[in-house]
Amino acid sequence: MFKIKYLSGWHRLWLTVVLLCSSVQGVHAAESQAAAIPSVNINQAQAEQLAEVLRGVGDRKALAIIAYRDKNGPFESVESLAKVKGISPRLVELNRSRIRVD
Repeated sequence: MFKIKYLSGWHRLWLTVVLLCSSVQGVHAAESQAAAIPSVNINQAQAEQLAEVLRGVGDRKALAIIAYRDKNGPFESVESLAKVKGISPRLVELNRSRIRVD
C-alpha cells in the first residue's frame, strides 16, 4: 500500500486537496440525487402517476391501489398501502421515500 509519509510536502498538499475536492463532490452528488427522487400522493394520484413513480408498481398494481382507495377512502399512512392486494410491506419500504399521504 502507498504510504503518505513518503510524499514530499508539495505532493501531500496536492493529494489532500484532491481528496477533499472529491469528497465534497460526492456529498453534493448525494444531495442532488436525494432531491431528485420523485414522490407521489397516493390519495390523489392517478394510476399512471403511481405506475411511473413507484418502483415495482405497474399498471395492474396501480389500478388496485386506486380501487382500494375508492372503496375504503383515503390512506391514513404510508404503511396502510400494504393493505392493498398485491402490495407487500417490502414494496412499501422500497418506496417509502416516494410515497406521500398529504
